[in-house]
Amino acid sequence: MNMNTDVLVEALTRQKAAYAAHPEPDYASRCADLETLARLLKENKAALIDAIHRDYGNRSTFETLFAEYFVALDDIKHTRKRLRQWMRPQKRHTDFLTYPGGCNRVIPQPLGVVGVIVPWNFPLLLTFAPLAAIFAAGNRAMVKMSENSNHLARLLMELSPRYFSAEKLIFFDDDGDGTRGSCGPAFSSLSFDHLLFTGSSNTGRAVMSNAARNLTPVTLELGGKSPAIVAPDFPIKTAAERILWVKMLNAGQICTNVDYLFLPDEGVEPFIEYARTLVARRYPDLNAPDYTSIIDDRAYQRLEMTLEDARSKGAQLIELAPGQQVNKALRKFPPYFVLDVTDDMLIMQREIFGPLLPIKTYKDKQDVADYVNRHDRPLALYPFTNDKRLQAWYITHIMSGGVTVNDTLLHVGQHDLPFGGVGASGMGHYHGREGFMTFSKLRPVFYQGPVSAVQTLFQPPYGVWAHRLLELLIRIKG
Repeated sequence: MNMNTDVLVEALTRQKAAYAAHPEPDYASRCADLETLARLLKENKAALIDAIHRDYGNRSTFETLFAEYFVALDDIKHTRKRLRQWMRPQKRHTDFLTYPGGCNRVIPQPLGVVGVIVPWNFPLLLTFAPLAAIFAAGNRAMVKMSENSNHLARLLMELSPRYFSAEKLIFFDDDGDGTRGSCGPAFSSLSFDHLLFTGSSNTGRAVMSNAARNLTPVTLELGGKSPAIVAPDFPIKTAAERILWVKMLNAGQICTNVDYLFLPDEGVEPFIEYARTLVARRYPDLNAPDYTSIIDDRAYQRLEMTLEDARSKGAQLIELAPGQQVNKALRKFPPYFVLDVTDDMLIMQREIFGPLLPIKTYKDKQDVADYVNRHDRPLALYPFTNDKRLQAWYITHIMSGGVTVNDTLLHVGQHDLPFGGVGASGMGHYHGREGFMTFSKLRPVFYQGPVSAVQTLFQPPYGVWAHRLLELLIRIKG
């Protein structure tokens, strides 16, 4: 075993021993953990924002505060407010053969130690939102940060011991370049009681394969190509405002982003013209701090290659900020629409993760559904229509992880809605009550009453009376 594996195994062993000694924290202890989690965020706000900024090269401070810091704090508050209710044992129906006095309960109990693998695109939110659910359920956590989040990872490694013991929470960084050896495969191969991974579909397959060796249950939050569909009845300008907002948020580096757009034929030109107006108004200088950088040189070059591949195969590239010169040293990538796309283009084959938006035209809703359903199920679906029947039709006929109707992304920030993919876009859910349940063992417990009907009535040797009674029960139940 290399050093990384030794350190990981030692940390897991310590956390499992701590769990065995104190397997079920009470309500007060869990609330205290959630309060401490929030305090870590509040007392280190500036340092956390700066660390993310340095990892990106330039990360919009407002976007970090709005899309990560605020949402994480709000999630913790939501969890604390409802925790007592979630922890209550659930009453369940008791079969009449257990009368008199028997009862059934489902008791949510901690699983033990949960592993969390965090991506780089929203590293604060995708660390603290899972931790809120994990701690609410009474567990302990080991967290591996991305190789692209080294400043944040080292900061959290420094801060965490001031707030939590290593037996409760411990962070690991990952250089990813082989200097110290990537700990990703070793981390996902540990015998966790549950493993949460957020990232690409390809890496998710490797994580699931590693976890399977220990029969570790996994929650996979993956990516995918999420479509938006603008119906003829919906105002083009409103659609452009809402779609452009998410497409340029974090420079498009969001797993639930609009990855391609369906427009009616007559809507394409108005959509393009108004989108250019919006970009000029919202981002008069793409080099300004409000526009986030692409995470690293490799990702920047991939976007350049994706555009060139589309152009070489016949696509039309539409600049949304014509005349603006971007700072390549800061990895500022200009936004583009891409028209006349085909499935042999890279831009339609894999998740874009950048400010590029392919546009397809359509005439019939069934054509849209057929196209989407021929491909992997997306992480999100964004139908734009004021027709309630059409909204329901798209939700019924196109399966996706989640849906926002007449807007983009916002279902992800609803704490009382579960978040999760389906098929190639993921498995399992967290957020809110579903997060608490994901990281709990729903323990079925039957409490026998003073008299056991089964033991009294159905003891061998089975005589005529026992057979007659059983046949009567079968007729009644049938």
